[in-house]
Amino acid sequence: VQLQASGGGLVQAGGSLRLSCAASGSTFSRLHIGWFRQAPGKEREFVSGISWSSGSTYYADSMKGRFIMSRDNAKNTAYLQMNSLKPEDTAVYYCASRSGLGVFGSYDYWGQGTLVTVSS
Repeated sequence: VQLQASGGGLVQAGGSLRLSCAASGSTFSRLHIGWFRQAPGKEREFVSGISWSSGSTYYADSMKGRFIMSRDNAKNTAYLQMNSLKPEDTAVYYCASRSGLGVFGSYDYWGQGTLVTVSS
């Protein structure tokens, strides 16, 4: 599976960005997709995930109500709509896929990451 994350950039606090994760090389519709992020000097953390089977979405507490994850199986692409961005959202955002049971667990394949910078 190859994953390509895109859509990062520089945005002012309170603004919005939409990240995309394009997949190839496997049956996208049967993959759980997750978004993770890593800020400078910090460990990578889970942001959100979407199930292939139910379409259910999951979010880290600090993203609930601000971020919305979705997927378009016809386009082999997952999205992360990020609203009300804060400077602490600044990080490299990665998408990843897994084919195991459920959204939570180890992810098998990772994209290259896209940088999101939120200015105050």
